Amino acid sequence: MEGNRTIKDNSILKKILGLILSFGPGIFAIGYTIGTGSVTSMIVAGSTFGMQLLWVLLLSAFFSGALIYVFGNYTLITGETALFAFKKHLKWGKAMSILIILGIALGQWNSLMGIMGISSNIIYEIIAIYVPQVIGHKYETVLIISILVTGVFYALLLVGKYTFFEKILVIFVSLMGLSFLLSLFLVYPLPKDVLQGLIPTVPEVPNGKMLVAAFVGTTMAAATFLSRPLFVKGKGWNSNHRQKQKKDAIVAAILVFVISGSIMAVATGALYYGERPVSQVLDMVNTLEPVAGKFALTLFFFGTLSAGLSSIFPILLIVPILIADFQSGQLDTSSQQFKIITAFACLFALIVPVFGSNPIEMQILSQVFNVFVLPLVIIGILFLINNRKLMKGHKTSNPLQIVLLLSLIFACIISYQGIKSLIGYF
Repeated sequence: MEGNRTIKDNSILKKILGLILSFGPGIFAIGYTIGTGSVTSMIVAGSTFGMQLLWVLLLSAFFSGALIYVFGNYTLITGETALFAFKKHLKWGKAMSILIILGIALGQWNSLMGIMGISSNIIYEIIAIYVPQVIGHKYETVLIISILVTGVFYALLLVGKYTFFEKILVIFVSLMGLSFLLSLFLVYPLPKDVLQGLIPTVPEVPNGKMLVAAFVGTTMAAATFLSRPLFVKGKGWNSNHRQKQKKDAIVAAILVFVISGSIMAVATGALYYGERPVSQVLDMVNTLEPVAGKFALTLFFFGTLSAGLSSIFPILLIVPILIADFQSGQLDTSSQQFKIITAFACLFALIVPVFGSNPIEMQILSQVFNVFVLPLVIIGILFLINNRKLMKGHKTSNPLQIVLLLSLIFACIISYQGIKSLIGYF
């Protein structure tokens, strides 16, 4: 009997593992979307405003799913990637593509600095629990950790295979999702607060609009949509995989909403009700443990660390991906150009650890920067999918067209609010 039970258990585990590993390019969408920037924004929002901004997350995840699908579908039908198609088919496409690359590089590399700062701080806090001798040497320890983590990830990038990148991300994203969902079972908000969070309102505080812009910047990340075509091609999908691509996009959007919502809910349950707003990495440690206990704290921080590590990979990839897309529509991860740009991004990642800036503040600012190129990206794909010759007779449905137009209006409003918030901040 024991032997049969063991065989059954192994079979279930193999099925679960197979299901996780079967996840497609959507894993990169989650990797780009839920990093420490997203975690930071959700924690700050949950600890400060409760579930009040859940409606922003829901709208952003919905529009994000539609855009992930449309960009992937365009590539399956035409065989072309996004920026290459912008440059080739749109009148101002070349200038627009260069502007998009610059905007995304600024937003994503700024985000990378914060990610490295937060992840290194979390690893330091874990080490300090077991090796208290490092407590008097925080700056040096955090910097050494940052250099080691950056070096490891750069070495992994040099392997240069899509399937390898995908497997690494699957591991980190799975750990992240499980950690946050388990935390939610231990610390959770009141049901009435969750329902009220679905009613559109903006917190009447100085940085309320900036936080809304940061939410959209992290959930509707332009980098997610522009990289989608190259990852779809890397997976080897073609026009026969349109249904699979659609399912992959829907699952990615749902998981983004569920995981991000779980983070906000845990912060609400553990911090908001006790009036403990978060503004520093250490605040998370000092305020969460007394309320949630060590087990919940460990789970939550393990999830946050996994979120950070799952984002480092895609962010290091994004600029060489976009430049290769612009140049030829093909990504060569073994090229000298790829190695040089990713090496520069690794050095850029060390700015926050070296200068000791507040990584949480940097993360929220970087997410605001991400919204500025979003309207351009949506306008570009709208022109492409409505070109009958390019789409080879495949018509985008009217409901989807309406969703894309609404996403453009939403992105323009958020970009305007983001500009106002940044002007007020500086």
